Amino acid sequence: MNIVRKLPVGIEDFSKMCTDNFYYIDKTGLIRQLLRYWSQVNLFTRPRRFGKSLNMSMLKTFFEYGCDYRFFDGLEISSEKELCEKYMGQFPVISISFKDIDASDYEGARAALCTIIGNEALRFQFLSDSSQITAHEKLQYSQLIKIDLDNHQKFIISDETLKDSLLTLTSLLKKHYGQKVILLIDEYDVPLDKAHYFGYYDEMVYLIRSLLSRVLKGNDCLQFAVLTGCLRIAKESIFTGLNNFKIYSVTNARFDEYFGFSDKEVREMLEFYGLQQAYSSIKEWYDGYRIGNTDVYCPWDVINYVDLLLSEPQASPQAFWINTSSNDVIRTFLKVAKQSTRREIEQLIDGKSIPKNIRQDLTYRELYENADNLWSVLFTTGYLTMRGKMADDVYHLAIPNLEIRKIFLEQIQEWFQSEARKNTEILSNFCEAFAHADAPAVEAQFNAYLKKTISIRDTAVQKVKKENFYHGILLGLLAYREDWDIRSNAESGDGFSDILIEIEDNGIGIVIEIKYAEDGNLEPQCAAALKQIEDKAYDTILLEDGMTTIIKYGIACWKKKCRVSMQIGKE
Repeated sequence: MNIVRKLPVGIEDFSKMCTDNFYYIDKTGLIRQLLRYWSQVNLFTRPRRFGKSLNMSMLKTFFEYGCDYRFFDGLEISSEKELCEKYMGQFPVISISFKDIDASDYEGARAALCTIIGNEALRFQFLSDSSQITAHEKLQYSQLIKIDLDNHQKFIISDETLKDSLLTLTSLLKKHYGQKVILLIDEYDVPLDKAHYFGYYDEMVYLIRSLLSRVLKGNDCLQFAVLTGCLRIAKESIFTGLNNFKIYSVTNARFDEYFGFSDKEVREMLEFYGLQQAYSSIKEWYDGYRIGNTDVYCPWDVINYVDLLLSEPQASPQAFWINTSSNDVIRTFLKVAKQSTRREIEQLIDGKSIPKNIRQDLTYRELYENADNLWSVLFTTGYLTMRGKMADDVYHLAIPNLEIRKIFLEQIQEWFQSEARKNTEILSNFCEAFAHADAPAVEAQFNAYLKKTISIRDTAVQKVKKENFYHGILLGLLAYREDWDIRSNAESGDGFSDILIEIEDNGIGIVIEIKYAEDGNLEPQCAAALKQIEDKAYDTILLEDGMTTIIKYGIACWKKKCRVSMQIGKE
């Protein structure tokens, strides 16, 4: 096993990848393609954690004056000799990222933008002494790096200066070097997302529109600009009046192989680290995305899991991507979904695809207006992917892999529990029915709950995973009783019981075992559940803890139906 190269977990700096000997999957072909097909303004939209920031750092490293040519030795772009001679290290580059503009109010967001612009301007302090620019232009530059030393060294930039800041920098750099400027803006849409969430959207749209339109529209000092983001915000909202403007979204074939890992790249990585045995798990969990005409894996997941396997060779796949976002879009989607939409979600969870009209030019105001728009958001942000195209803007959508399926299931359970808790009287009665050994009442109300949630029917899903879904639903309902001691998958007797409950004040212990009836025949599975409780003595720990009444429930589920059987006994 070769472990000389470190896994680049969270590394987005291309030069650091090279100097510190991290494992790098070569995406430098993006440079050749960009120079071949470039427009003055190029926007790449991809889901988060698909390598956008690292690619932007790679572009900066390649084009910027002072480029260390050795960084690109042996990489794909190095075979393009003429192109490298003409473009490598030949441009001033402005490179900024908006990913940290996440304030809860406009003033905080504006201050964050000032810091980003100010720190980038500080990289060019030679402009203060440049013989190529006038005294007035040096004064303009000084306004970009002015700091309030009495206020935690915050940048003091007026509104007009801030809106002109990038235009000013391109102009000054062009005059100093006699060469046009390349502008790179990573995660351009983050400020708009946060502004919409916290309620200062109008102010932020006006500021970002002014900043971008001034630097991108009719700017003779600009060689070209590259922007990245998750969403393609409507042109009329941000990029007003831009004619020389190209958008490369997840549906475009051009550049499709440069964001995400191909199957070949994943196999080569696993071979490098001697982890070929993990291929099938990685493919099931992290593959399945379709960008343009190319199938890709999520790079963030692959790198994190391979890194985990190097220290824990038996580790199971994990949902790494879920930890990088709040997943609000799924929760919002479930809240506004009608019954027909919930049936479509069931189809997706069952591994099927559904046709949907996709809008890729929404404004943030429109994103959450209705379920139809949310289909587009789920698609562009990576929760769904395409499995084919029916007509213009109509795509077959599907859940890409097991990781995203897990995210959907967890969000469905959270949404369902939240909905159930809106009627505390019914939920309280449901819990009490368990304590009172009222199996018919438990069955009737659990059936009522199941009718309102989203079921699992996919025949490709293992039986135990279906059981886990119903287990999670029931556990979430019972958790309403905070005064009960409720344990999930607790060791007792000769195994692990699904759910154990101790109601100490009443001396009542409850054992629940859940089965999934693959053929819809519920009775035999109820009997099998009760037999398992008996055979494995799941009540042992309850008796040891002094519970005097033991109630045993065997619950069988199938789609949106359940059957409940019960046995009761005393110590």
